[in-house]
Parts: sequence; C-alpha cells; structure tokens
Amino acid sequence: MPASLTSRFEDALVFAARLHRQQRRKGSGIPYVSHLLAVSALVVEHGEDEDQAIAALLHDAIEDQGGKETRDEIFRRFGAGVTEIVEGCTDSQVMPKPPWKDRKLAYIAGISEKSVSVRLVCAADKLHNARSILGDYRAVGDEVWERFRGSREETLWYYREVTKALIRSGRTPLVDELERVVGEIERLAGRQAGASSGRARSGGDAKRLT
Repeated sequence: MPASLTSRFEDALVFAARLHRQQRRKGSGIPYVSHLLAVSALVVEHGEDEDQAIAALLHDAIEDQGGKETRDEIFRRFGAGVTEIVEGCTDSQVMPKPPWKDRKLAYIAGISEKSVSVRLVCAADKLHNARSILGDYRAVGDEVWERFRGSREETLWYYREVTKALIRSGRTPLVDELERVVGEIERLAGRQAGASSGRARSGGDAKRLT
C-alpha cells in the first residue's frame, strides 16, 4: 500500500467529487462518488503508490465527465502518471460514444497490454461494480439488468470476459475476489433463469390439463 497520501490525494478527492456531483449510481440513486471512494479504497489497500490511488478516484472522469478537456485538466493537476492510468481505464474519450459492444470488445482485447497500475484500478473498479450487482440482484432479482445499457446476457458476458482477461494477465487478490463474485452472480442468474423456465413450463402444462 502507499507509504502515505499527501495533499495531492486530497485535491483529487475534491476534484472527483465536483466532477461527478450530479451523477448517480444506476438504479439506486446513490451519489456516484460512493463508487469512486470504494474503488480508491481497494486500490489504497492493494496498491503501491499515490498515483494509483488518485487515478482510482478519477478512473471514470474522462469517459463520463468531459473527454479530452477533462483529460488535459487531470494532466495539469496530477501529472503524466495519473493521466496514463486514467486513460488506460477509459473505453471512450469521444462523444457520442461508439456502440456499447464495440467499446467493450476493444477494452477487453487491450487488457493484456495495459500496465500493472491500470489493471489494478480496472480490477478494483470491476470488483466494486460486481459486488454492487450481486447485492442488488439479491434484493430485486432480474430487475437489476434493466439498469445497464447491455442486456442481461451482454452484461454477464462483459464481466466474465474482463475477469478472464485479468486472470490471463496475472492473478492478484483483487482478481481472485472478482472471479468469485462474478461466479456467484452467474450462479444466481442461472438459478433464476432455471426457476423462470420451470414456472413457464408448469404454466403450459396447467393450460394443457384444463
């Protein structure tokens, strides 16, 4: 973990909170900064330097809050190291964004070429998201998939393939935990799909019997 966090981290925390002030988590309405704080906390616990912790706070800033202009501001405020990590976590710097599937395919394909720092922040980001999905799925069931741009199948595919790509690039405690959480989501989704199919068959049998 970083030996210490300086005033740069404090500045990044305020900057991230301001950038994402109007943004909310999908479905829950929770302020988006909660996700940024959670990802940064994971990186502080598993990372090695302050640049990684700052980049975790800003990992969605370019993609969601201004593109190149925000990228240039991050470079000015926090330097090349932080900017490189944030860019590595970004699947689009242009608006409007390219189609969802195209962006995700390109992101997955590039994971093996990314630096250790980028993969660290990526794993922390996906782990916190996966934990949120798992918790929400247990609470609301299949309604959770309505929150995503991709379908249920596409969302599961994306998290599965990101996890596989991170594993191929080198296992870490964060990647191992991501694998466990994604596996649990898939198991719950499979049981839910099986239950729905069973109810549909039972309904059909009942109709044939009447």
